[in-house]
Amino acid sequence: MSDKPVVLMPEDIQRLMGKDAQRNNIMAAKLVAEIVKTTLGPKGMDKMLVSPTGEIIVTNDGVTILDEMQIEHPAAKMMVEIARTQESEVGDGTTTAVMLAGKLLENAEKLLDRKIHPTVITKGYRLAAEKAQEILKDISIRITSEDKEVLKQIAMTAMTGKGAEDSRERFSEILIAAVSQISTDGKIDINDIKIQKSKGDGIKDTELISGIVLDKGKTSQDMPQIVHNAKIALIDFPLELKSPEINTSVSINSPEQLQSFLIQEERTIKEMVDRVRASGANVIFCQKGIDDFAQFLLSKSKIYAARRISKSDMEKISKATGGKIVSNLGLLNSNELGNANIVEEVIHGEDKLTYIRGCQNPKALTILIRGGTEHVIDEIERALKDGLGDIISSLKTGLIVPGGGAIEMELSKRLKEFSQGLSGREQLAVEEFASALEFIPATLAENAGIDPIDILTELRSRHDAGERNVGLNLFNNRIENVLEARIIEPYQIKSQAINSASEVAIMILRIDDVIASQDKRKKGMNMNGLPNRFEEF
Repeated sequence: MSDKPVVLMPEDIQRLMGKDAQRNNIMAAKLVAEIVKTTLGPKGMDKMLVSPTGEIIVTNDGVTILDEMQIEHPAAKMMVEIARTQESEVGDGTTTAVMLAGKLLENAEKLLDRKIHPTVITKGYRLAAEKAQEILKDISIRITSEDKEVLKQIAMTAMTGKGAEDSRERFSEILIAAVSQISTDGKIDINDIKIQKSKGDGIKDTELISGIVLDKGKTSQDMPQIVHNAKIALIDFPLELKSPEINTSVSINSPEQLQSFLIQEERTIKEMVDRVRASGANVIFCQKGIDDFAQFLLSKSKIYAARRISKSDMEKISKATGGKIVSNLGLLNSNELGNANIVEEVIHGEDKLTYIRGCQNPKALTILIRGGTEHVIDEIERALKDGLGDIISSLKTGLIVPGGGAIEMELSKRLKEFSQGLSGREQLAVEEFASALEFIPATLAENAGIDPIDILTELRSRHDAGERNVGLNLFNNRIENVLEARIIEPYQIKSQAINSASEVAIMILRIDDVIASQDKRKKGMNMNGLPNRFEEF
């Protein structure tokens, strides 16, 4: 037999095994949590993210930060995935979910140092996560769509610390009004609320439009600036001659033939415009193009027209005005038209916007965000989306929980009690899961410049005394009943965060071998630490 070594993988494969793989992955996850932890809570700080092209984003939104960082470490990417899931499912709580996952892995590392097997830790974490969900449901408070004041406070809590601080009360009223309007038999689709941004004026000029605002102006200056009692045609066919789909040649042998060809072209377009006019429409929104000659004819008929409207905007206009999107010119008639009191072109600075106002019982609305700079407007948009997500999430489940770290402290206390009834080493894992939950109130205190040890000590003491709604009110830096202080969060934020964080922590803990092949076109991954790109950040 030959003594030649057996080569399984090519030389450019890098491999980490056993403890090295576990510690490497845990370190990456902890670093991700460390990056976003300073943004948590109303006193959290912002991050400035600068792209290679010089574009700047200033935000404290967890998922935005992690997305823009372009993280490459495989375990760190899994942490980013938590934030994306939290954002898509609830719309808020991304920082909480990432921090919780990071702390669970940090605490698991202590148990690994004590020679406790990863399988035992993951079993304990699963038990703790299931029990936490039971406790969470048990201590949640039920609400209905009639509890407007509670919903308002939920929205205000979500927007606190996100650049919308001064106007959060007004913004919360806008969001409640929007959600109430689009609700159909208790069903709410967040896509029915369009958020349109326009630079100019101040944040306080942000408004709710009972209709749709488009980032398009009229196609011709000769068209009317404003149309009252608008009859709106929504068409997704072009008001121009279709180009042949295959190569076509037209042979013209004389000037008369050319003239005849042009006349026929104009006649066809005129017939199309006449059909639109015959339907009674005085406003046209076209998903495709509108020919210059068609624009001229529409202008003469005092018809307002805008072209190349996106499909999603067409659907929103349809819901707002009651009009039907027509795909065939022959099907266009007065019954397919939508209605609005006013359609108007408004110029804000360099932006040309079309306002569709005064829709009767619209099922799609627009929140028009105003602000001095693009960075401010973008951050206000993120704040409004968080508030919107929290309201819709609360209405969907009908459950809310106290904020300010109160729910985490109560869950931690009850999980520690639960762990006392367990035998074996799983008990230690449940205890570490419970202490990981205390990371949230401790970070809230730390970000506000308060001693986290003092805060945790007092919170533990008061929760042990049965005050389960006691948390940290960062508006006055006091520990008090946060329900009475109206610091409220949706149940689903906490439920989803615990689910996602525990699942990813368990998955990372079960990895004992990392095999990475290098891309020859890029810098390789340094398997003894983090990827070069992550280290450079």
